[in-house]
Amino acid sequence: MISDRELMRFHVEAEFSHDAEAQLVRVNEPNGTGAAAPRFFLGKTLDGVVVRFRHDVGNDVRRELKTAVAHDVHPESALDRPSDPAPYQAILSRVAPVERTWTGPAFCFPRELPMSDGTTIITDANADILRPHLEAWIPDVPLSQPMIALTVDGHAVALCASVRLTADAHEAGVDTAPPFRGRGYAPQVVVAWARALRGVGRIPLYSTSWGNEASRAVARKIGLIQFGNDLHVT
Repeated sequence: MISDRELMRFHVEAEFSHDAEAQLVRVNEPNGTGAAAPRFFLGKTLDGVVVRFRHDVGNDVRRELKTAVAHDVHPESALDRPSDPAPYQAILSRVAPVERTWTGPAFCFPRELPMSDGTTIITDANADILRPHLEAWIPDVPLSQPMIALTVDGHAVALCASVRLTADAHEAGVDTAPPFRGRGYAPQVVVAWARALRGVGRIPLYSTSWGNEASRAVARKIGLIQFGNDLHVT
């Protein structure tokens, strides 16, 4: 059985590319053109933490951040609310201004997943069904497999695809065309994507920000299991 801490390791390694020393380099876009990674990543789980630094963070700053983590994390740390970024922001801001802070829950999928009727695997051969509602995804079809869509009248209106990939795990990216939101389509494509991913021996993961209530609602509807809470500061 995979531990929550191991799932968090899979999560951070899917989200960001790393160098040979396990330091963060870039956002792990499938085309290799992701933005610079955050300077600091903290992933909390009930059985331990995962801490990563960007390759250009100095050793003195790393020691300060590790000390802040030791004061912040304890066995009863709650995962159902955002981590407080203030101690880490204060340390990093002494070196350079903080550009972005992100915090949110990370989820894995239950062992048993329902079947999703009416979904379609998107490949280069049928990518035109993404028009007109989701045509911005067409360039990603060969890069973000598996990509699963739900169609209405022959046109894709909701999809889930692998937007962060490693050999172990993929992170879900979900999109529903605005006129079709609120109809329960997102949970259907997410479940179908997870089933397809398990079929090729990969671990499906789902993460979002605390401020994205719609995405968190999808996680609740599917019955996803929160294994951690992560924070990154750039």
